[in-house]
Amino acid sequence: MKIAVDAMGGDFAPGVVIEGLADAIPDHPDCTFVLVGHEEKVSFYLDKYGLTGNPAIELFHAPTVCEMGELSTTALRGKKDCSITACARLLKEKAVAAMVTPGHTGATVAATKVLVRNLPGIDRAALAASMPSQAGRFLLVDAGANPDSDSLNLVQFALMGSIYAQYLFQVEKPRVGLLSVGGEDVKGNELTKETFKLLEKLPINFIGNIEADAAFEGGVDVVVADGFVGNVFLKSAEGLARLTMVWLKRVLKKNVFRFMWAMLAQNAFRELKAYGASDVIGGAPLLGVNGICIIGHGSSNPLAVKNAIRVAAECVRFDLNGKILAALDECGDIARKRHEKQA
Repeated sequence: MKIAVDAMGGDFAPGVVIEGLADAIPDHPDCTFVLVGHEEKVSFYLDKYGLTGNPAIELFHAPTVCEMGELSTTALRGKKDCSITACARLLKEKAVAAMVTPGHTGATVAATKVLVRNLPGIDRAALAASMPSQAGRFLLVDAGANPDSDSLNLVQFALMGSIYAQYLFQVEKPRVGLLSVGGEDVKGNELTKETFKLLEKLPINFIGNIEADAAFEGGVDVVVADGFVGNVFLKSAEGLARLTMVWLKRVLKKNVFRFMWAMLAQNAFRELKAYGASDVIGGAPLLGVNGICIIGHGSSNPLAVKNAIRVAAECVRFDLNGKILAALDECGDIARKRHEKQA
């Protein structure tokens, strides 16, 4: 199995990416890693981490980088030789079975959409983000790949999210909820109401509407939303989590007794912080792409890179895309009506 790794993606590339790859290689003896990036810069870190000449690594020179602040289309128009585009091209040509990047999410979505294309029958790829809850974790699909979606898009997001949750949470029938403003089927806007009716017909474990606060209480495995709402939901949760830690530090420093108690409870605070950490998850899959694509956080550390590589390899072994296509066939007309109308 070959996996393309974007060495130049993320805030701390290429050092962090190559350190994470060094940690991942022993866990995947059946894999070859195509390290994509500026050859001279990458070679320095290969030497540093003792990977020069390692038979598990192939170098692919990509001289430019799509920076985080640049437009998503830059990877396709202004920097066609950047590392993200090179990874997508390798995936398109089936030279690799999967790609991993902690780089520009928008550029990755754009590059895979144009070059790799989607699975047959899938209209739009969706980003599946893992989020913490009282019972463990749940998936948010779509977390930001599609700001505008219709009901059939959401049906496909639900289907793909259910399949991925089977792998991620090791459950046969993941509970799927539709993000809305109330639990009743009559609540929501026209998009959620129409989607609700379609999801009831799917052969998945659809539990109905789910409100944002209830999602964190552990009653759902997959939360379905359009990318605009999903991304607002995700960023709001991340912001509130950071603010809660600020508040906590502020009140604990108000007097010496609280501060002393806080020092004694340092391990508890580390565990608390770990609940929301993305390191162990590694990255979010771009579900629906005609090849496995894992997108890590821009601030990924070596552990996050290592785990993103693990997720990519396991998705290939799990035959994620094969299972998505089989589920799409099982749904028949419900998830394919647009294609029939066009035909």
